[in-house]
Amino acid sequence: MNLSSPQTIWIALIAIAVLGIIGLMAFGWRRNRTAKLRDHFGSEYDRTVESAGSRTRAEDALVARAEEVKQYDIRPLTAAERQRYTGEWQMIERRFVDRPAASVVEADELITDVMRTRGYPMADFEKHAEHLSVKHPNVVEHYRAGHALIDRHTKGTASTEDLRQAVLHFRALFDELVNDGQDVVREVRPSREVVVEDRPRA
Repeated sequence: MNLSSPQTIWIALIAIAVLGIIGLMAFGWRRNRTAKLRDHFGSEYDRTVESAGSRTRAEDALVARAEEVKQYDIRPLTAAERQRYTGEWQMIERRFVDRPAASVVEADELITDVMRTRGYPMADFEKHAEHLSVKHPNVVEHYRAGHALIDRHTKGTASTEDLRQAVLHFRALFDELVNDGQDVVREVRPSREVVVEDRPRA
């Protein structure tokens, strides 16, 4: 075959054009996937990218996480369950003044119990956080923040105000899980501005 013939040149140009189109389509697909994942997961997207060390690995992990959660039968609480859990939460808040450390642990355990009742599987903290991030990507940050404060307490570096802050973070997540809210960003003010005894919405 004459490599310098017009026919060969045209074939080469067409092949290059096809490869270019495929490359542009792949680039567009990746950019579209990134935009959708970033829009859905918010700060959880950035946290996962930082943890994975690669945007591609992080996005693959987020997609796999979403597919995993699809396998679970996640349901809202019944009215009776909602009433029972709300009562338990109010008791935890009332006990905080006398037993701050124990109350924070109880709040964490209650959230885990609510998750199990709603259909989330048994798991450790990090896996629970990953599962929550699929349907509640905004308020899952409260779960992480609350656990970070518990870790500080375990190491002896958390104050009573830190524990109060942890309860406030857990309350934001508890509200979302119990009332099956719309996963909006919930601001948690510094604990000195808020008393724990404020009641969550019914």
